[in-house]
Amino acid sequence: MKKLILVALILVTTSCDELQNVVGTLPQGDGGISDAMIGNGLREALDFGIDRQVQKLTQTDGFYRNELVKILLPEELQKVDRALRDIGLSSLADEGIKALNRAAEDAVKEATPIFVDAVKGITFNDAKNILLGPDNSATNYLKGRTNTALYNKFSPVIQNSFGRVGADQIWTNIINKYNTIPFVNKVNPDLTDYVTNEALKGVYTMIAVEEKQIRTKISSRTTDLLKRVFALQD
Repeated sequence: MKKLILVALILVTTSCDELQNVVGTLPQGDGGISDAMIGNGLREALDFGIDRQVQKLTQTDGFYRNELVKILLPEELQKVDRALRDIGLSSLADEGIKALNRAAEDAVKEATPIFVDAVKGITFNDAKNILLGPDNSATNYLKGRTNTALYNKFSPVIQNSFGRVGADQIWTNIINKYNTIPFVNKVNPDLTDYVTNEALKGVYTMIAVEEKQIRTKISSRTTDLLKRVFALQD
């Protein structure tokens, strides 16, 4: 009886908007799930992002045929692309774009264990708020805490990939061709830095795709932990 009176008093003294805000911020039926368990669930979701989505980037055309992550030319090289096409070297320009994407595909294949280790080592300081955040909250959290370290590890991998897939030779040829065109300003871009950043961006994009799937589609929660943890944000 006392409980009923208390509930009635709350309903009388609290506006509808306030009640909605209170209810909206509290996970319903959490079954005593701890922050540690929620953190493990978020980590598992990121692992699935690597396993299901990032692996796709390691295939031939994984970047090149994926409009979400395809690496286009940096601004400095867009004028190179236009100039080459204007003088009938469209095939060389196309080859240059493809070479950048091939280097990223090759590098992600080699660097995937780096992302796996990064996810294992990440600590979610406020797991519940991340769980209740936007559809890419866990991915953004991972990015914010790993991007600099991963760049430093990823850059030499990209550099090696440039040589392995022949991108460095292709772009040396392209830039040399462009620099011989009369009256153009010569270019010498840092393609390793550019492709490293674009490849990392592509990896985080694909991890976010899987995170959103798990958050929005119950059928994508293929383990008991994912089902239990992500039920809190439904």
